[in-house]
Formats: sequence, structure tokens, C-alpha cells
Amino acid sequence: MRHPRLTGFVTHSTLLSLIASAVLLPPRPAMAQARHYALESLEGLALHNVAAEPATLQGKKGLRLTLSEETRRRLERITPDELLRLRLEQLAWIEGLDFSSGVIEVELAGAPGPGAPEGARGFAGVAFRLQKDKETYDAFYLRPTNGRADDQERRNRTAQYISHPEWPWFRLRQETPAKYESYVDAVPGEWTKIKIEVRGNRARLYVHGNPQPTLIVNDVKSGAQRKGGVALWLGPGTVAHFRNLTVNPDPSER
Repeated sequence: MRHPRLTGFVTHSTLLSLIASAVLLPPRPAMAQARHYALESLEGLALHNVAAEPATLQGKKGLRLTLSEETRRRLERITPDELLRLRLEQLAWIEGLDFSSGVIEVELAGAPGPGAPEGARGFAGVAFRLQKDKETYDAFYLRPTNGRADDQERRNRTAQYISHPEWPWFRLRQETPAKYESYVDAVPGEWTKIKIEVRGNRARLYVHGNPQPTLIVNDVKSGAQRKGGVALWLGPGTVAHFRNLTVNPDPSER
């Protein structure tokens, strides 16, 4: 028999098989797409120890993040000993994300803010696999003031990987010097595009669209399977800007 929507001829039994297959096979699950956030408003963000507001930097719209006034007042009331023991995480958590492996891309800029301590470097980056305690996560970040410093040792510490709370930068530097930090050209207060690629217990940081990674980590401290949130990250004394965040999880996580 001839079917009006089929080219050529098929037997009656073949046509019945085609119909049965269409009916019995389960539908394919819809593939989730990469999630994009323009970061031109606070919608979808949960702030932790930071204040955020829309701002334009170098003619590009994004968000400006700083230490919140409430947190600043709290720090003024604590003793020096308490300050030394304090783990002050500054995060803007992207709500509704559960990330383990995949690719994260964002444009960021960091610079020391007014009255920043001498050691401020304009720290700005991205935390991933962030847990609900807001203290447990992996992260890559930049120290933009190191990028063109007239000191090679400082230049070699422009890009950094950390894994809080167990593996802060100073422990990694002390126990495995130079393994989790590297040089990249960076300028304070200027937009810089970064890409973070995570595959199980391996992670790569790419900067400026370069096809070669700036920093390679083959032993992500959270392990191969942990999942968690994604957050904009900034360090002490920093004024940070962020825009155009894209999170693209691995197909197996969609």
C-alpha cells in the first residue's frame, strides 16, 4: 500500500511496526540548555556578606559588588583575635543552580577599594560546587594588581585555585608552592573574560579567550562527584564587577 506521506512503498506489516514503534518508545527527555545571566540586576541572586548594585564599567553594564555595610559594621565590633579566626566569605549565589561538571564563563573586573588594606589585590573570581553552609566550595580567582607588577614572584601569583575551608590559598602555597597559582596578564578595574572547565576531579582556568589554560588543576579538592551552587566571588578590600555569566553543565547533568 502507498502511504501519502511516505516516499516509495511499504508493506502492511512494516507500516504497523512503524506505528507501534512511535507509540511504544518513550519520548526523549528535553535537553537543558546553557543558562545565561546578564547580571544587570539582582534578580536570582542571594547575597552573602556583600552588597550588589547595577553599574556600568568601561561602557558595559553589569553588577558592582562590595563588602556589605552590615558586615563592615560587624567587623568593626569584633576583637583582633576574633578577626584572625574569622572566615569571611563574600559571595553572590546564583539561585537554582546545581553544578558538578561543565563550563562556567563570565566577564569580571576587580580592583582594591577605598581604604583597602595594603595586601588587597582586587581579588575577583567564581566559586563552584558551593554548599549550603556558604563556606565549602572550590574557586578560581584573579589578583589583578599582580598581573603587571614589577616583581616576577607577584606576577606568578596572578591566578589562583582554592578549595575552602580546608585548602585556602596560604595552605596550598605553603605545602605545594606554585602548583595552584600562575601568571596571566591582568589589569585592575578592567573587564577580563574567564572560562572555568570542570570535569570530575580536573579543572582548567582559561583567560582572555586563550585556547590554552592559564591554570591546570588535576586534583580538585572537592572530589569528582560533588555538586553545589555557583557564585560570584570577591576577596577582602575588593570592588568587583561581573557581567555575562553562562553556566553550561555536562550533558549527563542536564
